[in-house]
Amino acid sequence: MSRFSATTESEAVVAAERSRIWAVLTDPVLLPQLTPLLKKIETDGEHWRWHLVGLSVLGVGISPVFTEKMTFDTGDGDGHRIDYTHAPPRGARESTGAEGWYVLTDEPGGGTRLAISLGLSVELPLPRLAAPAVNAVMKETMQRMGDRFSANLLRHLGVPAR
Repeated sequence: MSRFSATTESEAVVAAERSRIWAVLTDPVLLPQLTPLLKKIETDGEHWRWHLVGLSVLGVGISPVFTEKMTFDTGDGDGHRIDYTHAPPRGARESTGAEGWYVLTDEPGGGTRLAISLGLSVELPLPRLAAPAVNAVMKETMQRMGDRFSANLLRHLGVPAR
């Protein structure tokens, strides 16, 4: 087994109030409806268990399920920052995990600046020499997921795409 990882960051101004975006990002029922490849999220307090659909990476089929410790910083009450870190239950071994954050700030001219960082790692039964190809597939998949999530978020909020 080898561990592979990819990271992506993005930032955009969304023409919606911060509280509306926060409501979406903290809703474990709504997020799978807006996020491609995300089947469901189970919650247990601050721990969220993310279930992705089955994926194929260089011919290796996986159905990632991983647990994240979610930290919600409400700041002034409208939501400011969400941090998540891989935190499998005691004694459990998860081959996939994520690390990252969302930061929401009010834009002076209106709307909300949404910054996102996502790092994903996965163990696969592939040689370490496959890293360039696996990492490229992961990065491309994450980019497509992000683009589709963005479009779905804007549609859900009733905001026209730029």
